[in-house]
Amino acid sequence: MGEKKNMDQVICDFVAKGVVLRWIHTLDQYYAINRLLNLLGREHYTASCTPSIPLPELLDSMDQLVAYAVEEGLIADSVREREELEAQIMDVITPAPSIVNRDFWENYREAPLRATNEFYELCRDNDYIKTRQIAKNQHFYYDSKYGKLDITINLSKPEKTKKDIEEAQKATGDYPACQLCAENEGYRGRIGISGRTNHRVIRVPLGGETWGLQYSPYSYYQEHCIVFTKKHVPMNVTQATIENLLELITIFPHYFMGSNAGLPIIGGSLLGHEHYQGGCHTFPMETAEVLESFAWGNYPSVTAERLNWPLSVMRLRSLSREDLIAAGAELMDAWEAYENEELAILPETNGTKHNAVTLISRRKGETYELDVVLRNNRTTEEFPDGIFHPHQDVQHIKQENIGLIEVLGMAILPPRLKAELAEVKKYLLDEAAEVADYHLAFAEEMKQSNVVTPENVEAIIQEGVGRKFERVLEDSGVFKQTEAGQAAFEAFAQTFKTASVPVTDYQ
Repeated sequence: MGEKKNMDQVICDFVAKGVVLRWIHTLDQYYAINRLLNLLGREHYTASCTPSIPLPELLDSMDQLVAYAVEEGLIADSVREREELEAQIMDVITPAPSIVNRDFWENYREAPLRATNEFYELCRDNDYIKTRQIAKNQHFYYDSKYGKLDITINLSKPEKTKKDIEEAQKATGDYPACQLCAENEGYRGRIGISGRTNHRVIRVPLGGETWGLQYSPYSYYQEHCIVFTKKHVPMNVTQATIENLLELITIFPHYFMGSNAGLPIIGGSLLGHEHYQGGCHTFPMETAEVLESFAWGNYPSVTAERLNWPLSVMRLRSLSREDLIAAGAELMDAWEAYENEELAILPETNGTKHNAVTLISRRKGETYELDVVLRNNRTTEEFPDGIFHPHQDVQHIKQENIGLIEVLGMAILPPRLKAELAEVKKYLLDEAAEVADYHLAFAEEMKQSNVVTPENVEAIIQEGVGRKFERVLEDSGVFKQTEAGQAAFEAFAQTFKTASVPVTDYQ
């Protein structure tokens, strides 16, 4: 009876917390309790149970309920089954999508900031945003010659067991078609698709269609949100993308919004579903030094700036959304046709498109800003991973695609680095170490260049990693940080200073 009463108390406290948070009505308490009993295979409950004072933390109660399910053999002790049950337990007290949307837009009438704040807090408190896992990430800054870079070793996603990996390899089914599809809202999950029972999506009108706004479960920065199409369609970056981004920062003026390039190597990992990313964060690129500034030829209300950044970036700003859209479209079209064989920049090869752009928009008061990052995904025998992709000698730190977040100056480095850099640290301190072959040159260079002590070894490694990420970004730049590269960049920008220059003549 003791164990039974203990679990009854956990259930009672969990539901009571949902009432205190105003997620469920007091009239729904028995309904919520019975849903939890169903999930846990329990037929009886102590109806006289009263909430503890003070109430325990919601996630602590959830952990106890999941642990009970594992102990009773109701679920396997695997990452997938634990996460699915966690989501189902939280769903019991999470408001329905219709209520979440109603509350969001009612709050929006008062202030856009209040609407996003409350929705963000809901997603954090109901464990859709994995706050405890995110807290495991390692984070530091690096003072580069372009400004301060933001470095994160991503440790938030839990390690998968051998069984999880084997199951994922056998995954079948196409509902939902991908992890971004609207159908994920409330979906229990399956092999290959994470459980989303406690997932909630805000419907947002955009470009005459209904899009979805959600937060990223493993957020890389403050209020990391994703805005996605209802239909499962691939990324397609056009003038309509600029229009949508500027509309989004009109709706949410406190957020930036950006789009990955729509091509492999230089785009994101989910190019199969059109989406944008945004949030409430100031990235290093936003404060980059301006190399030159001029009025846009065909649209004098638009100011253009060429940035001192490892990737090649032009920033457009204007009070006029319409003029900014038109200027941005001119720049995008000009870049897509741009060719410079001496710099290895070709717009296409045998019908395969290479030139594309990454777009970032933000508001500064009433002024709209649009950063246009010039990208190219061409490969050669010498650079099979991409000419404008991290080269082989820095891939021991970062070899994945350089997408929107990295472009902005935030490194999302792989979790393997935690253990690997620990061995590098031992090596630098002349301790027995098993340094991965691909880190040996990196470790030896740091050892020869520094007087290493136990007090400064961490700082030396962080500086080394930061310097490598700086190179990752430089490798990804189309106009290199050389005299020839910057001269070509200046010449490209120069074509937009003269009024009435046809887009087709930007060569």
